[in-house]
Amino acid sequence: MAYAKALFFFFRLLLLINLLTVSFCDDAAVMAKLLAALSPTPSGWSTSADYCAWDYVACQSGNVYIISLASQSISGELPSELTQLASLRSLSVQQNSLSGPLPSFANMSSLEELYLDSNEFSSIPQDFLLGLPNLGTFNISDNDKLSPWQIPSYLAESTYLGSFCASNASIIGAIPNFFNSFPNLRNLGLSYNNLAGSLPASFGSSEIQNLWLNNQQQGLSGTIDVLSSMTQLSQVWLHANAFTGPIPDLSKCVNLFDLQLRDNQLTGVVPVSITGLPKLVNITLQHNTLQGPMPEFGNNVKKNLGNGFCNDKPGPCDPQVTALLAVAGDLGYPITLVQSWHGNNACNNWAPISCDAQGNVISLTLRKQGFSGTISPALANLTSLRNLYLNDNNLTGPIPESLTTLPNLQELEVSNNNLSGPIPVFPPSVIFSHGGNLFLGKNVSIGGSPSSGQNSDALIPSDNPLSGNSNGSSISGGMIVGVVIAVVIVVVVVFFVSYKCYMKRQHKMKVNVNGTTVSIEIKKRDIVDYGRTFPALEDGNISIPIQVLQKATNFFSHENVLGSGGYGVVYLGKLDDGTKVAVKKMKDGAMHTKGMNEFQAEIAFLTKVRHRNLVALIGYCINDNNRLLVYEYMSQGTLGHHLFEWEKHGFDPLSWKQRVSIALDVARGIEYLHSFAHQNFIHRDIKSSNILLSDDMRAKVADFGLVRKAPNDKSSFETRVAGTFGYLAPEYATTGRATNKVDVYAFGVVLMEIITGKKAVDETLPDETCHLVTWFHKIIRRGHNLRNAIDPTLDLDDQTFESVSKVAELAAHCTANKYFRRPNTEHVVNVLGPFAHKWKPLRPEEIEEKYGGLDLHMSLPLAFHDSSIDESLSFTEAQLNGHRLNQSAQF
Repeated sequence: MAYAKALFFFFRLLLLINLLTVSFCDDAAVMAKLLAALSPTPSGWSTSADYCAWDYVACQSGNVYIISLASQSISGELPSELTQLASLRSLSVQQNSLSGPLPSFANMSSLEELYLDSNEFSSIPQDFLLGLPNLGTFNISDNDKLSPWQIPSYLAESTYLGSFCASNASIIGAIPNFFNSFPNLRNLGLSYNNLAGSLPASFGSSEIQNLWLNNQQQGLSGTIDVLSSMTQLSQVWLHANAFTGPIPDLSKCVNLFDLQLRDNQLTGVVPVSITGLPKLVNITLQHNTLQGPMPEFGNNVKKNLGNGFCNDKPGPCDPQVTALLAVAGDLGYPITLVQSWHGNNACNNWAPISCDAQGNVISLTLRKQGFSGTISPALANLTSLRNLYLNDNNLTGPIPESLTTLPNLQELEVSNNNLSGPIPVFPPSVIFSHGGNLFLGKNVSIGGSPSSGQNSDALIPSDNPLSGNSNGSSISGGMIVGVVIAVVIVVVVVFFVSYKCYMKRQHKMKVNVNGTTVSIEIKKRDIVDYGRTFPALEDGNISIPIQVLQKATNFFSHENVLGSGGYGVVYLGKLDDGTKVAVKKMKDGAMHTKGMNEFQAEIAFLTKVRHRNLVALIGYCINDNNRLLVYEYMSQGTLGHHLFEWEKHGFDPLSWKQRVSIALDVARGIEYLHSFAHQNFIHRDIKSSNILLSDDMRAKVADFGLVRKAPNDKSSFETRVAGTFGYLAPEYATTGRATNKVDVYAFGVVLMEIITGKKAVDETLPDETCHLVTWFHKIIRRGHNLRNAIDPTLDLDDQTFESVSKVAELAAHCTANKYFRRPNTEHVVNVLGPFAHKWKPLRPEEIEEKYGGLDLHMSLPLAFHDSSIDESLSFTEAQLNGHRLNQSAQF
């Protein structure tokens, strides 16, 4: 037994010695490769000396763990074998002239520091930082010869990361939303790249102290609101971008000493909290469109302010100017107001404002501007205001009660918005128009349930005797008592009859699903538990009790999940009669103003708009913290599933005929939104995952939470940038100005996905092909072989390839960089139509079968005994041909 143990120990010792020998040999071979690759030879490096004795190299037990060659004036390429240095912790080669492709550092689990900055590297492998759990410092700044690359998503696994610096390093794409994954991250430097999109929400819960994002080529966009949550900030460089919106409250950023916000598109009033930051010593704000009073900083603060402040010196603005800027603030400071509302006199060419001879604001006209936000209570400070027009926008929230105190108000117009809450009672002299607000008169505040928000007084005219303020008339107490008793009796009788009816039978609600009427059964206990009636909306949509949806979805079980996204989770529901529906449930974390706005907007939109290529809304549910939308069920899932995940879902690859028919369906749905609905709309989130397919593979556009009404009197409007990266039109992503060509661009991307089977953005592909639009345009522009770009699952014959080529040309035009070069949706429909519905002449036997004994050689008037038919047919064809010629001329 002792002999066996000794033998076992001996073999283990031999194995350990062998492993160490292999390790030493591996490190020796790698260092020899590195020596041969560098020129001139670093000082103290020689093949005749032990590599562990070389200058700038440190070893432990024969294993290299530090290589420090910073500022050695060396050139050459780093060998790919570097990844074999299993014990390497720190590699420093900055401030040299190294070139060529970078090697992959994947799975070097010991690597902690990687300094590659200030060299001439040409490209980065896809996995170069994959599997580095101990990486703490990474710097690749000032490598402007690199091919474009994106920050990889797998970097989130390097949770010890403390500094990530990649300024002037050819980075493209959006900033990933994973920076709260690094509890030790202090420095993030991404200046002088080509990043686009907005600041990620994960910044708000990160530990970043120094944030350098200035001078992006296209310009980062969106607001900088997330800064208010970054309480560890010390230095912020966001200058020379395209950020919009106001400067947020930074009062919690008590360590902030340097704030660079110049050369953006920031609007609004500078918050007073910035002037009180205890450590601030440097701030720049010039070349924005900031308004309001000039901020006053201490003498120790170096500042460059500029902008159109109301005065040249610190001090308050005129009271009317202050009130109007508060109004603009509650609308999100729209650029149209910012451009004209400057100075300290609201009566001096402030665009939609009228004043009297005394310089008092008497009229404010903001109708049909596409504005979002809320109605500001500050309007009550404009005491001379007579006319206020806010109709036909996307305003949410309540109508401020303070507006009823305006002494000179004559007309208030707030129709056709998304307002909610109680309806204020105005004096009879005020013309008050508020129709077209689905939730007005209901309380839909966050966390609550809808209830009648109407003040009971609002149901009684102010000159009615029962209102208590009649013109000197009085009513006896006996009459009032009699009226009350009569009302009570009527209520009791109605309640008793209703109760007996519910006891005898179930209550049913009728809803419309795919053109057929379906009954939803609601038992008496559902009525009692829910505690309110279920109001019917336009077009048959209804408020559905939560109990009905819980039963339909098996209490929102995991087995019923159809999909999920940023909004929430979609469940399969089955009603009592067997009809299937899709139930979209908002996430608890989305219960904020933005989420509620999208929820209300989708209901308001889909109750007014119906089309066979738009997914139909059946009903909605608001119950405590639950917000749910109920849609018709589309059994074949999304277009994205069929294009990118068809094997995973057990589908067959889509044929070209199916693909082009789907494209035509989508184009028709968008065409309806742009041209044929009761008002023009822009979807703003057209993408393959928002295109749903039915049993017969017909397509419908879904997800209308971002839909905006397009103003009728201008071609574009300013709005918050929303949508999905890869589908965003460039002018919209950089300026926030939207036209219907935003949807045309996104549809062009979908066409490219249909043709190639590739995603709009795919980080798993090499840098030169990961962005579909850029890659596709290169193929079209340079005349490369289109066949190599087509989805290999397609069966291509000559006729099909001709069709694909035409659609590819259309996709390229739809994604033109300049919006005015893109076709309109009518033309898109006309181009796709012939490919989806290819007409072929019937064979004689088919004619006989289809038309029976009708003599097809007979003229139409004789065949149908109606001479008017021939004339009307010819007229229709002439109109159609003229319309198509006109559309072709536009393209």
